[in-house]
Amino acid sequence: MKIAILSNGPGNYSTKRLKEEAEKRGHEVRIIKYRDCYVSIEKNNPTVSYQGDDLSDFDAIIPRIASHMTRYGTAIVRQFEMMGIYTISSSIAITRSRDKLRSTQLLAKAGVGIPKTVFSRNSTDIDDLIDKLGGTPVIIKLARGTHGNGVVLAETKKAAKSVLQAFYLSNEDGTNILLQEFIEESAGTDIRAFVVGSRVVASMKRQSLDDDFRSNLHQGGSGVAIKLTDEERKTAIKAARAVGLTVAGVDMMRSSRGPLVLEVNASPGFGIEKVTGRDVASAMIEYVELNAKRRVRKDKVGA
Repeated sequence: MKIAILSNGPGNYSTKRLKEEAEKRGHEVRIIKYRDCYVSIEKNNPTVSYQGDDLSDFDAIIPRIASHMTRYGTAIVRQFEMMGIYTISSSIAITRSRDKLRSTQLLAKAGVGIPKTVFSRNSTDIDDLIDKLGGTPVIIKLARGTHGNGVVLAETKKAAKSVLQAFYLSNEDGTNILLQEFIEESAGTDIRAFVVGSRVVASMKRQSLDDDFRSNLHQGGSGVAIKLTDEERKTAIKAARAVGLTVAGVDMMRSSRGPLVLEVNASPGFGIEKVTGRDVASAMIEYVELNAKRRVRKDKVGA
């Protein structure tokens, strides 16, 4: 097959691993810097062009869209969908996952366990909002934050109000700000489950360093391989399905009432391979092999 990896560049570890495994399995691979692509939109003739070439002869694409390029990146993915080219991650699913409010609503609707969450644009309601969460401390996060950025622990109502006011002033574009209950028994640790299709191919526990409550590896946390319980495995798969992703990094916390999903990541990093020794790149390429030749339904376009 001819496979295009949409990436910011060939130097990314995940990109190199995907290219390596795809070529090992006999596929022709091209790395496309999607930020340099342009599209032509006309009746019955959608095209994507890159470096002077029309990209019409690929069997499949593997999007690795950076969070700060979500809108442009998903537009490129959507154009490939319009052309009938298979994508392992749909444009609409990537868009859903990048909006924490939207994805949290979808998870709740699907019956996935999540921390209790509220959101409002009015900081004068802070007392009532915190009461709905069971009191302080609370987690305050930007709906479009990533890698642990835009996430703050407020230990008092006064601190929460100050953080909210600061967030509101710096986000006049209407970005949603969420408040979530603080799960004390999981402070500083979480679980990353790497889902491909209907199975978890790798899982690790992440631990924050020092007294940081965020366990994300991008924030300096450390990871160790972990065996999931049946409930955790089912929760991870259900969460990915609720958002519509076939490849996802599902972040969960262990709580007294079971696993609670924090986030579903559309372009999970491959650091989990180094931690667990699991080959997630091969699992993704195998999934592409099994699904790329299937007929694409017209209503799958993420418009």
